Amino acid sequence: MTYTASSFLPENRVPEVTVEFWLIKLMAVTMGETAADYLAVNLGFGLTVTSIFMTAILVVALWFQFAQKRYVPAVYWTAVVLISIVGTLVTDNLVDNFGLALETTTIGFTLALAATFAVWYAAEKTLSIHTIFTARREGFYWLAILFTFALGTAAGDLVAEVFALGYLTTGILFGASIAAIAAAYYLLKMDAILVFWVAYIFTRPLGASFGDLLSQPVEYGGLGLGTIVTSFIFLAVIIVLVCYLTLKPTPSPVALRGEQH
Repeated sequence: MTYTASSFLPENRVPEVTVEFWLIKLMAVTMGETAADYLAVNLGFGLTVTSIFMTAILVVALWFQFAQKRYVPAVYWTAVVLISIVGTLVTDNLVDNFGLALETTTIGFTLALAATFAVWYAAEKTLSIHTIFTARREGFYWLAILFTFALGTAAGDLVAEVFALGYLTTGILFGASIAAIAAAYYLLKMDAILVFWVAYIFTRPLGASFGDLLSQPVEYGGLGLGTIVTSFIFLAVIIVLVCYLTLKPTPSPVALRGEQH
């Protein structure tokens, strides 16, 4: 099939990677950690009931997301916040309810994510987030997102709790890792897709560590703000940023440059 310079790709269903993208993502993962704790512990619903309830809400949110056929900030980021909460709950259930070690869950979700990428690439010949045009590609995308949140939760808890580095040190460690990855991209021309997904994974334990630092009691190494206050602070930031993106002018479609990706 021949494409001309006037041919256009369908609208991408997920956002471009911008400063706002990373800010909201970081807020979402932090809220995912504190909101999951608030629902399961503070409200007394427990992990099982909370997991069932939040998974049901996530399914509805993803249904709306898939129905859009394009990127709609409010719908997309609602799904991200919910999948952040569910990803946290998946790991917490495996560790607390089923007794799996954090080492096991970290390795398990690493393998699950790698398998998702392998099948995704075999089916689509790309892992690019700039060409999420079909339901199948979007399905792979959200499955990968779920595993990144679950993996990030497991890895963050492993470093902070099992390795006993604490919330602040863990946050600094993963923050430094993200900075090193960014440097490798800009200075060493590291593959953009690889950089994106590694950074996406590492922002989960980064955000969760600082979320725990703010919300946990002082005797457990936190600042004692509590899960309610911490969750609402980050939710407010997310709402402001999503409103900004909703009102922000949408760039014109990108012309297809002679080949499909």
